[in-house]
Amino acid sequence: MNCPTLHPYDARSLAWYKSSYSSENGACVEVAQVPDGRVAVRDSKVHAGPHLALDAQAFAAFIGGMAGQTV
Repeated sequence: MNCPTLHPYDARSLAWYKSSYSSENGACVEVAQVPDGRVAVRDSKVHAGPHLALDAQAFAAFIGGMAGQTV
């Protein structure tokens, strides 16, 4: 299997944002563009917590899986 080279980055330096469709109940995720092209996803309530960094295909699957979901 050919794995891409992942470049280190500081998640604190990323420009995180929430969707304009986010509700006010606090159950939101934030996303940010990682310099190597991935999309980072984190819990909007836990800024210093862990996050996922997904490639374009995985991010599209994540969004597709969340479509129509409610909290």
